[in-house]
Amino acid sequence: MNKLLLASLVASTAIVSPAQAQDNDAAALRAQIAAMQAQIDAMAARLDRMETVATPAPAPAASGDSAEIGFNGAPEIEASGGWSFKPFGRLNMDAGTVSFPAGIASTDGFGSAFRRARLGMEGDIPGGFGYKVEVDFAGNSAVLTDAILSYEHGGLTLTAGQQNNFQSMEELTSSRWSTFIERAAFTDAFGFERRLGLGAQYRSGDVIVQGGVFSDNSEDLPGKNWSIDGRVVFAPKVGDTQLHFGGSLHLAQLETGGTVRYRQRPLVNFTPHRPLATPNMAADSEFGVGLESAMVSGRFHAAGEAFWQTVDIPAFTGDPTFFGGFVEVGYYLTSGDRRGYRGGRWDRTRPAKPIDEGGPGAWQVNLRYDHLDLSDGPITGGTQDGYFASVVWVPTDYTRLTLNYGHLEYADAALPLPSGSRSWSADVLALRGQIDF
Repeated sequence: MNKLLLASLVASTAIVSPAQAQDNDAAALRAQIAAMQAQIDAMAARLDRMETVATPAPAPAASGDSAEIGFNGAPEIEASGGWSFKPFGRLNMDAGTVSFPAGIASTDGFGSAFRRARLGMEGDIPGGFGYKVEVDFAGNSAVLTDAILSYEHGGLTLTAGQQNNFQSMEELTSSRWSTFIERAAFTDAFGFERRLGLGAQYRSGDVIVQGGVFSDNSEDLPGKNWSIDGRVVFAPKVGDTQLHFGGSLHLAQLETGGTVRYRQRPLVNFTPHRPLATPNMAADSEFGVGLESAMVSGRFHAAGEAFWQTVDIPAFTGDPTFFGGFVEVGYYLTSGDRRGYRGGRWDRTRPAKPIDEGGPGAWQVNLRYDHLDLSDGPITGGTQDGYFASVVWVPTDYTRLTLNYGHLEYADAALPLPSGSRSWSADVLALRGQIDF
């Protein structure tokens, strides 16, 4: 287009002076036309260059700019560079009654609480790394639960930060999948909790090996307590039946001049009373040994654990050993449902016929015997025999209602009757509503 415009200007100039053109010989005219053509070509080239600068070519898209948004209980963003991000959370709302004998506690009866109100985020980082951060807002305060940086390569996973150390399948299973409102009594009594540390897990086929070195929970830092924890799981599948066998070791070195104390509530967390309790014990170390087993076959599941905790008390010639354990059976009343299991712990149950698809959801009934003995040698913390039943309704993948009843019998309890007797029983009825994403 530029060349046509310039050519028309030159042509008009030639038309203005036809007489002069006739006076020149043919050779001079050809030379003049050639010179004008060269000028036209130069001007056109300069115009082309100006247009290229004024309209730059679009920059190529970066390889990591694209992202996909999916939904799996919550939005999940995955970028092509290996990044991902997903928010998650849960809300546990508990209410119920605790019935103690007359004279034991003036504040028994109805109680309620937000047991957990958690928000967090997790995802992947390029290079095989991952992250997870979770905060609990229950109890009118913000408490850090998980803060983990991980690295995976093949069957190996390394973790650093605040995390669960490797004690007990019951403790490692998320509260979202529990068949009862609270975990087995020994897990709380012996102080199982998240701690700051370094962990490693290796999985090959049906075998999982876990271990790590840990300090205290972030709420108790700075501190000088530390522990070494390890766990081994063998989880073969025989036909449609999932089996689980495991064991764990716990060795904790306590801060010089420190004390430990073991105690436990009756099944629910919203009562402040702890019928079982040892005195504060000046101790140098703890040593724990745990055994665990479980199976899932169709609608039926069974599980059992035992844990022995020995405390090194310099003032005693013999170190006291305390014991806790449970056995449990459960059955789904609804066809097609079974208890979820993955990676050496219980997992989410997804109803075969959820109510949002016109079904009844998943209905499960469970029975548990829960034993805790906090008395040995000169230490008298009491014993508990708990007989529990629960009905669990899972309407959809991310909603859950759990109704619990517990009858607990105590001997040598920390809370005596007015008569002085320390043998008595209590009853608990509680309901939990749960939403998670």
